[in-house]
Amino acid sequence: MPVIDVTKDPSALTMTIVAEFPVPVRRLWDAYADPRQLERFWGPVDWPATFTRHDLYPGGESHYVMTGPDGQQAGGYFEYLAVDPGRSFEVLDGFRAEDGSKDRQMPTMRMVFTFEETDAGSRVTTTTHFDSSEQLEQLLGMGMEEGTLSAMGQMDSVLADRRSFAAGQPVRTQLIGEDRARLSRVVHGSKDRVWRAHHDPELLTRWQLGPDGWSMPVCEVGTAVGDTYRYEWEQEGGGTGSASRVRSWRSRPRTAWSPRSR
Repeated sequence: MPVIDVTKDPSALTMTIVAEFPVPVRRLWDAYADPRQLERFWGPVDWPATFTRHDLYPGGESHYVMTGPDGQQAGGYFEYLAVDPGRSFEVLDGFRAEDGSKDRQMPTMRMVFTFEETDAGSRVTTTTHFDSSEQLEQLLGMGMEEGTLSAMGQMDSVLADRRSFAAGQPVRTQLIGEDRARLSRVVHGSKDRVWRAHHDPELLTRWQLGPDGWSMPVCEVGTAVGDTYRYEWEQEGGGTGSASRVRSWRSRPRTAWSPRSR
């Protein structure tokens, strides 16, 4: 169990949960920043969560649904009040009605998540702020503490499963307008290493090969406006098939790095 301390303070109307893990703080942050990882531990063991929206920036929102063993569902949302990437974020945590709207009849809590390094790895401190002692008692009576501990008890396996998690994620395709498409995939590596993999000819020839049995004998990379790049592929073993691509940079190359790339 990663949780090392639970403190309920009725006078301050807070509940604070501290958990520690033997991983770098950035790895711990990624588990919260990536919805596919977060949903593996946000809900209790018997109420797993599914996130349908996860916009981790000030003013953004996250939407999720937890599903019980009998198929019953409970929806929730975050409203992000503040985000300091890699260090902390603050949300309003509330309930959603069956139609997906925010349920204003149910209580809303302010939660602050703080991430910090330790000698053995990293620590996340979650502080929940309640509006009143009645609200605190109501939510604790609904099993909030037990549910949170059950959920966080799953985090060790999520954090240890970084390599297999990334390997199992498919490339996602998103159509943008009529003639553009965005391809994205979770990659667990530093920004510099991922950038090099797309601009170093030696690295490009090791992965951008297309179907099995093809190689890239020509890899000329352009990095500045006005440059051109040229790729050529050919079948190995004396095959006659070949393909090539030549393109010039019309604007400065840009790469949008999400919090999931580390």
